[in-house]
Amino acid sequence: MKKIFSQLTHLLLLTALLTLLQACRKDFLDVRPKKSLLVPATLADLRVLLDNSDVFNIRPNLTPLADGDYYTDDAGYASYGLDMERNSYTWSKDIYAGISTGDWNTPYKQIFYTNVVLEAAGRLPAADAMSAAGREVRGTALFFRAFAYFNLASQFALPYDPATAAPGVPLRLHADVTEKAGRGTLAATYAQVLADLSAARPLLPVASSYKTRPTVAALQALQARIALAMEDYPAAGNYADSALTANHTLLDYNTLNPAAARPFPRALPNGNDEVTFYSGLLPYTFDGPSAPTYADRQLYDSYSNNDLRKKLFFKEMTPGNFKFKGNYAGSVTLFGGLANDELFLTRAECRARAGDRDGAMTDLNTLLSARWLAGTFVPYIAVDAEDALKQVLMERRKELIGRNLRWNDLRRLNKDPRFRVTLTRTVNGKAYTLEPGSPRYVYPIPDEEVKLGGVQQNER
Repeated sequence: MKKIFSQLTHLLLLTALLTLLQACRKDFLDVRPKKSLLVPATLADLRVLLDNSDVFNIRPNLTPLADGDYYTDDAGYASYGLDMERNSYTWSKDIYAGISTGDWNTPYKQIFYTNVVLEAAGRLPAADAMSAAGREVRGTALFFRAFAYFNLASQFALPYDPATAAPGVPLRLHADVTEKAGRGTLAATYAQVLADLSAARPLLPVASSYKTRPTVAALQALQARIALAMEDYPAAGNYADSALTANHTLLDYNTLNPAAARPFPRALPNGNDEVTFYSGLLPYTFDGPSAPTYADRQLYDSYSNNDLRKKLFFKEMTPGNFKFKGNYAGSVTLFGGLANDELFLTRAECRARAGDRDGAMTDLNTLLSARWLAGTFVPYIAVDAEDALKQVLMERRKELIGRNLRWNDLRRLNKDPRFRVTLTRTVNGKAYTLEPGSPRYVYPIPDEEVKLGGVQQNER
């Protein structure tokens, strides 16, 4: 299968080169028969291309260095293999130091491939296009494209605000690599994300044998994540509710071995029933198994001793320094996909914001009862909906550490005086600070994109 993936990757790169040649060679049509050999043309080709998890089932991963959940010491800071990791840790103005970043390139690679698939799907014979497999291929491509654009907007554009005309990210909706796309507005970016997911909804299956393939429930879980980032809390709660109606399984942490190096079952192929959709996080040196990157000590201390997450999520590497190991992927690659615990917390937050104290606490206690040592959990109580909201947000941070979700939470919560956070750290004797609402909550567009594509740079 990997060989097939590699062959299709080469075919797509050659296709891109031929597209470039088309723009400058009058005799391009003379070699058109050869082009047909390079473009995925059959439904089977498109299915194999979308099943390349090394391309599609991966998310950006620089922002966990910047979100305050982790810290390192001076020696650890020096040990990171990339300048962009150190620059992200100190919220520097220049992040990439002239090096290409996977956090930008990976989503746009996904977008290019999905555009190839969608255009090729439009040329399929009617019988193939209208078959269940053909519909699923189109729905999958739309899901992946929406996911990619949302991940880009979460890092390279301002937090969503419908009242502003802030720039979004370049929308590339065709496979033509010569086509230039300006940034447009942030509203346009999110409108495209929502339109892709809306179009994908009737095309996706209810169930799949592969967690790397999206289903209706996975799409609803993604919609819940996006609506939460957009601060559309009624929609986020409804999407989370729909996804949990399809699957509300939670792992009982009492069944796991806290002494294991990887205590959680492998999500792939089907080891973790709490996972709705699998995606990993791009690997960097800071999150390697032995890298000196540790959980924020105040965060670590917030877990009760009877809270099994304290031992399942962390391992003491050196005295007082605890490294995150609570990876839902159950492998070397960190988990960045969609899971039911996130959905329970999203629905709980939305219920609290709607004034439903009891509903919020029911969701929170349902989750936590599966996390604490059997027989020791006492249900949490809130005096009112605001108290419930505070408790839910605290548990959201504790439950979802290590999934690259905190950055987006900070971006939206920092708008609220009740929850805004000022981040500080010291490296080699120098203090660094990230204030709420700082322009450095938006990563810079890579230099080559600005120079070659004429894309407007973000203020830093």
